Amino acid sequence: MPFVPQGAKASELAKEYPKLTVVTPSYNQVGYLERTILSVLNQNYPNLEYFIIDGGSTDGSVELIRKYEPYLAGWVSERDRGQTDAINKGFRQATGDLLAFQNSDDVFAPGAFEQVAEAWRRNPKAGVFYGDMYMIDEQDVITELFRLPPFCIECHIYEGMQVYNQSLFVQRSLLEQTGFLDETLRFVIDYELVARLGVRPDASFIHVDGFWGGFRVQPDAKSSTIATVGMAEHEGIRRKFAPMLKSRLSESVWLRYCRIRKLLYFVLRGQWGYVRHRLSLRK
Repeated sequence: MPFVPQGAKASELAKEYPKLTVVTPSYNQVGYLERTILSVLNQNYPNLEYFIIDGGSTDGSVELIRKYEPYLAGWVSERDRGQTDAINKGFRQATGDLLAFQNSDDVFAPGAFEQVAEAWRRNPKAGVFYGDMYMIDEQDVITELFRLPPFCIECHIYEGMQVYNQSLFVQRSLLEQTGFLDETLRFVIDYELVARLGVRPDASFIHVDGFWGGFRVQPDAKSSTIATVGMAEHEGIRRKFAPMLKSRLSESVWLRYCRIRKLLYFVLRGQWGYVRHRLSLRK
């Protein structure tokens, strides 16, 4: 169970750490939900606000959530309009300095919150903080690594996802200015959010080397059907935000630049094994 500081000690620790609000939307994911919950609580982070927004599960999820109720800022189990509606319910209750959401089958990596706090201490005015991400299977075995370069909005729009919600924290004040998640979307909510923030000149992005979260690939995940609806949503977001970019270079030019940029970034850091691995996937 997580360490919960009490009294004066809690007050002192809270001053040293930004308040992190995490929201987990869930619906009938009892097979994975506890691993998500523990990946949050076992951070032992002293200034945490954690909400679980359940969509009215009937598979035992509610009983599991009640088990961890003493460590939650709040939870609810009721019918909703889907994942994005659930996350926004949590965000509207949030009082944290930084906000994040982690789906009920994904996980945070050990030590991630401490890295978030340290990045915030060095850059307290930054709007977005993100780390690297890995993929896991149903048994929590890591199957793939995604190391990320510094943020580039053009690469995010034209090449595709540059930042993943599994390792993303955003200043609450910035989200309140720009609006929470787009509830018309089913799949690419993080792609749209990062694009919307990325075109803002006042939203600085801070990348931290290190794995903050894991994306689970499992048969019942919503993402398993992304090829049909998700690709159409992705294209709609690209068309919406591309005209907002300052650069007038063509998409084809940016695609070549983004790939070379990423290659050089990892080569110059001496990460040859990772470079060879990623290049082998393109063959």
